[in-house]
Amino acid sequence: MTRTPLDSADGAAVLRPPAPWPRVPARREPRPGLVLAVLAASVFLSALDAFVVNVALTPIGRGVGETSLSRLSWILNGYAIVYAALLVPAGRLTDRYGRKAGFLLGLGVFTLASLGAALSGDLWVLVAFRFLQAAGAAVLTPASLGLVLTTAPPAKVTRHVQIWAASGSLAAAAGPVVGGLLVQAAWQWIFLLNLPIGAVAMVMAVRLLPGGRHGADSRLPDLLGGVLLVVAIGALALGLVQGPEWGWGAAPTIGGFAVAAAALAACLLRSSRHPVPVVDLGLLRDRVFAWANIATLLFYAAFGLQLLGLTLWLQQVWHWSAIETGLGVAPGPAMVFVASALGRRIARRVPVGAVAAMGSALVALGTAWLALTAGGRLDYVTDVLPGWLAAGVGVGLALPTMISSATSGLPRDRAATGSAIVTMAGQVGSVLGVSGLVVVLSAAGSEGPAHAFSLAWWISAGVVALSALAALGISPRASRRRRTG
Repeated sequence: MTRTPLDSADGAAVLRPPAPWPRVPARREPRPGLVLAVLAASVFLSALDAFVVNVALTPIGRGVGETSLSRLSWILNGYAIVYAALLVPAGRLTDRYGRKAGFLLGLGVFTLASLGAALSGDLWVLVAFRFLQAAGAAVLTPASLGLVLTTAPPAKVTRHVQIWAASGSLAAAAGPVVGGLLVQAAWQWIFLLNLPIGAVAMVMAVRLLPGGRHGADSRLPDLLGGVLLVVAIGALALGLVQGPEWGWGAAPTIGGFAVAAAALAACLLRSSRHPVPVVDLGLLRDRVFAWANIATLLFYAAFGLQLLGLTLWLQQVWHWSAIETGLGVAPGPAMVFVASALGRRIARRVPVGAVAAMGSALVALGTAWLALTAGGRLDYVTDVLPGWLAAGVGVGLALPTMISSATSGLPRDRAATGSAIVTMAGQVGSVLGVSGLVVVLSAAGSEGPAHAFSLAWWISAGVVALSALAALGISPRASRRRRTG
């Protein structure tokens, strides 16, 4: 018989208090530092994948049986195009459906696509998985930034955002060396590395990250506008990289440029009418934001051409191995850390536009040095290192200043969208830079590779000089208010 609180073993009624409810231990709030480590590590992973591929492009070509630079360039361009076009819509979607869910989805897609890329034995299958990697990274990045903003202690928000952003710079510095080391075993390892790191990050994210929705705007973004942007940038890149092979007057080349123009016009038209556009054209009325986007696009175009050009120069002309190339490329990105800290100090006393212009001018000088010394000699210390170090310092001064200053005067509720648009402009610039290098190298005649690479670097120096001029437009109204710090 079941006993009640009034029952006793000898039948006498004894009043006993009811059994207490089992105590549920209060859930401990995760340490913000640990949450930040998970978010920064995941962004580092997605950024690293863009830099290791530069060093591994030639070994990948040998692995998939492809020697054409115009076709291999899609391993880089495909990633940048999809990432650029989906970044803004993905940020809106994560705000609508939840940043934790978006972060986990993006990280999962990126990790699984990395496995597919490693197993690819065909170039275009690999490019397709690079598209998927970029889609995952486009969801992962804004979701992780939103989570950084909502989980950081109020007094440390700025510091946490700086650490999160620095993870991308760390990937740039580590990427060439990591890529060179991994390729020594097999090119597939540059993608397989993502699997254990991604799996650990997902397990920790499930346990540590807060759920819920944080964005007040529940409207769906303009997904068709994002597709049109992908088509526009992709068709433009296709026309550029295949133009030397197809012929500049051939129907496919002209058709590619026509499709690019039509898709871009349709994207801008939709952006002017859609309530949640892929490109918020209203933000471009802010003069500082507009000039920052122009400067960033030109800067990334020049740097994308310069970085891939140096990598190919060391591997294909000097016949350096992947690890030697990685070590040779690493000093430039490593200077970004020192220079970015210096840039923040200088910007307290000098208009930010001047700081960004000075950095771009240094990159132009460094690139001009590479162009002048490209010749028959094979002396890294005198021919490459001085110009590459100067360029690295210039990147550290210019790029963080451009990006941070672009959104400093925007309304608070539009700063995240503005930041995504600036990032998108940089990715578009990278596509144009890589495509431009393909065009120059494909058009090389009997003068030899030294002439072709020298011409490419002179073009890069000219483009980054234009970026310096555009950067001056960042600070007319910023000398008092828009300081980076």
